[in-house]
Amino acid sequence: MSSQTVFGNFIAGSFEQASDVLANINPSDLSDVVGEYGHSSAEEAGAAIDAAKASAPAWAASTPQARFDVLDAIGTEILARKEEIGRLLSREEGKTLPEGIGETNRAGQIFKYFAGEALRPGGEKIPSIRPNVDVEIIRQPIGVVGIITPWNFPIAIPAWKIAPALCYGNAVVFKPAELSPACGWILADIISRSGLPGGVFNLISGAGRDVGNAIVIHPDVAGVSFTGSQAVGHEVATQCVARHAKVQLEMGGKNPLVVLDDADLDKAVAVAVNGAYFSTGQRCTASSRLIVTDGIHDRFVAAVIENIKSLKVGNALDPDTQIGPVVSDDQLQKNLEYIEIGSSEGATLAHGGERLTLDTDGYYQAPALFTDTRPDMRINTEEIFGPIASVIRVSDYEEALAVANDTEFGLSSGICTTSLKYARDFQSRAEAGMVMVNLPTAGVDYHVPFGGRKGSSYGSREQGTYAAEFYTTVKTSYISS
Repeated sequence: MSSQTVFGNFIAGSFEQASDVLANINPSDLSDVVGEYGHSSAEEAGAAIDAAKASAPAWAASTPQARFDVLDAIGTEILARKEEIGRLLSREEGKTLPEGIGETNRAGQIFKYFAGEALRPGGEKIPSIRPNVDVEIIRQPIGVVGIITPWNFPIAIPAWKIAPALCYGNAVVFKPAELSPACGWILADIISRSGLPGGVFNLISGAGRDVGNAIVIHPDVAGVSFTGSQAVGHEVATQCVARHAKVQLEMGGKNPLVVLDDADLDKAVAVAVNGAYFSTGQRCTASSRLIVTDGIHDRFVAAVIENIKSLKVGNALDPDTQIGPVVSDDQLQKNLEYIEIGSSEGATLAHGGERLTLDTDGYYQAPALFTDTRPDMRINTEEIFGPIASVIRVSDYEEALAVANDTEFGLSSGICTTSLKYARDFQSRAEAGMVMVNLPTAGVDYHVPFGGRKGSSYGSREQGTYAAEFYTTVKTSYISS
């Protein structure tokens, strides 16, 4: 990144100052200001949409080779700079440095993947039921796409939305999260040198109520891809459907991990701790409900507590840190409130949960584990989004499955077992978009579909070849010979 400390918007191929700025604070060290980033108005969002609209027809008509070249160039630069960008990511969001570099690497791989997809547009040609008539079915871009992303994966989630949008010939207006705009800005900086025509990609930073809303309601935005909370997602869907725009929502989870009596204990503990606490628990796929059968319950709980006691919470850039800070004071206060809620509901706080005072002033919280919980407790029904997990004791597999499915969410679901019978049954009957067997509920590949059921997702899947369902529209042509 350049030496400047004020970062504006990217509109119509040029970087511009925003009407206002907001400081981006390092959650590991509150004295460290990463930079000042655009805090823009609805009018500025309108200018970005106008630029996208003007550029959309030419990009829609571009060749597969042109799209490949652009996306491949973006992916190549991201991968070449992954340590630098990963450090920036960890500094602004609070992931540990290995997690920040890993996420950046994934973003580069996503652009490389969709570069390849640009060369495989597909299509069908089939005979009509009428003589001397052919039918051709093709996919075409939908036009201007609005992309609104969360703070917890500030380069990977933008990548898995922006890359397919460009791959399939759309123009983009991108709003990164207010809490983590630096990765969005550096992505725009890389895109600016990729050969993409001006206006095809635009970045506009600002508040959801201003910039995000302006994107969602604008008549020239043909589709909106949003990742965030259920409450905001509902409003986004309502606004888009009202004006017949396409909408794609990812809205979180309350993901279960079932641990059966026959599970490999060491593997189950490693899976649970990774899924529940890594990335500070700030993942929509985190294992927040640990559903454990009687025969292994006590040994599992004791082993999990010993494991999390050994986890080092600290500055995200410290190479010894395993759990970084919570992203913001607001999020930390919500987490601490849930610690009080769980205790007031009768759960046992078996370990952690308190705010930690470390060498640098940051938003640090000890990983927390609740035991003696009931499925209907708020800590088991509401997404917390922090390093907090709860254990639910059950008698057998059938009860475990019922508890796992007893949620308004349905993103990811996991099971630890050595039984192929139970693994296959769970794979079939778990009410979730993604199922993990002897693996953390968090952690997915970039080339396969991502998404959930029930209150977790709405619309078509993200990532892989399934991304085409949202970013394109199908055209059927009849040709008489």
